[in-house]
Amino acid sequence: MIIVFTACEKNYFYASLKKQNMAQVNPYLTFNGNCEEAFLFYKEAFNREFQFIGRFKDTPSENPLSEELGNKIMHVSLPISQETVLMGSDSDETFGNVPSKGNNIALSINTQSETEADTLFEKLSSGGKVTMPMEKTFWGAYFGMFTDKFGINWMINYDYEQK
Repeated sequence: MIIVFTACEKNYFYASLKKQNMAQVNPYLTFNGNCEEAFLFYKEAFNREFQFIGRFKDTPSENPLSEELGNKIMHVSLPISQETVLMGSDSDETFGNVPSKGNNIALSINTQSETEADTLFEKLSSGGKVTMPMEKTFWGAYFGMFTDKFGINWMINYDYEQK
């Protein structure tokens, strides 16, 4: 059975979801060194501007990074609609993850509270593999990552300074 909604019904549905303050889910793409090239392409294709772009050299680090790695993208955010932000970063063996087709995308959930972040993290990671437990980060968020028991990569995020 296929259900077809009118434009009015769709608007009502999305407005009711927004009123519920539900967590926002966004795609997070990981690249093997060509994140900037890809996101410049996406920026042009969607005709949007970056919300944020940061490089590894701009982050606190106990270990010195090579110039090449320092210039790679640590995080980029490109809003593509009112509800969706395309996000991404570079990664390599230095960070314990060599991206390849199949493991280079994650679902990123932005929550409304630390409690919601902890609850979702606990439930979704059950039976999976935690790669970064929930913790406060240098960028002002409460953040964690895992692969669920079905092999899907997830990121859970709560921004302390809500927009």
